[in-house]
Amino acid sequence: MSDASLPRSSRWRRWLLVYLLALGILAGPAYTMYVHYDFSHSLDTRSYLSMARGEFEGVSITRRYRVLVPAVAGAVVWPLEQAYARVWPQRATSEWPLRLAFYVVNMALLAAAGVVLFETCRLYGATPAAAALAVVAVLCSRWAVYTAGLPLVDSLYLLVVALAFYAPRAGSAMALVAVLLLGPQAKESFVFLVPWLLLFGRSALSWPRQLAWLALSGALTLGVRYWIDARIGAPPAESVNNALDHVHNITYSLRRLFSVKGAGEIFSIFGFFWLALLAGSRGLQARQQWLQPLGRAGAGLVAVVLIHMLLSGDLGRMGYLSAPVFAVAFSLILTYKPWLRSAATV
Repeated sequence: MSDASLPRSSRWRRWLLVYLLALGILAGPAYTMYVHYDFSHSLDTRSYLSMARGEFEGVSITRRYRVLVPAVAGAVVWPLEQAYARVWPQRATSEWPLRLAFYVVNMALLAAAGVVLFETCRLYGATPAAAALAVVAVLCSRWAVYTAGLPLVDSLYLLVVALAFYAPRAGSAMALVAVLLLGPQAKESFVFLVPWLLLFGRSALSWPRQLAWLALSGALTLGVRYWIDARIGAPPAESVNNALDHVHNITYSLRRLFSVKGAGEIFSIFGFFWLALLAGSRGLQARQQWLQPLGRAGAGLVAVVLIHMLLSGDLGRMGYLSAPVFAVAFSLILTYKPWLRSAATV
């Protein structure tokens, strides 16, 4: 039975099962990260903790406007503080409850991204078991553990990118609207994803409608920036200067990318799961089984991720945004490889 012909209740049960699978994969390793990570040397995490408390003074302009995840964590922390006061009274007035709030929020967002990846793999023709294993491969990454366990905002941006890759294949206007509204709030580099959306997202939403939603999203983004800048007295031109400064990272990123250390960073994104792509590249017919379905949309998204990597200088963390393309390729290889087919079918 195809996914489209499944009753709504059956689809919801399967999504819930995949969501719980994703939470199960992340919970233990991310909890260890949450408990044992040394925050003293991490500007990123200290910035987002301050933002969750409503404190924007001293926060780097690179992170100052990514308010959604810190705002939700700041809202979630109150009930967690009540539990902390009963279980760990000595920690209730410390940062521990707020760190736990980020852990809960990021876990929920990454698990949602896992469900989107599963559905995307199914839309590309993978079996349910192969799609589920692709979710496992993506969420076993050290970057998933890092993102879920720490006060960071990458979880929301990964969900945005996953929805962006899902929406055209599913023809889902709702998913694409969510991408256009959340993307600019999640990370400023979303601007590099916009041309990809205008080109490949037309099957879900025509480009004039995309531009209309982008205009609304841009207005909301500018409103948030104006509100924050007015609170701390920051000049608007500071944002432009900061964006231009990232161009200087390109030379550094290229040198790092073509070094031994850079190769190690790329390998660490998905680890030994990369070997599946090698197995699926033996022979022209084998390659076509997963490369052809991905097509220009997959190649284009990888190019967008490469731009993120070069401008950021953080090759591994930004490279993890290629998870939707990797998940589809991984699941299709499991689906079509003869010696894996019996293990990847249900």
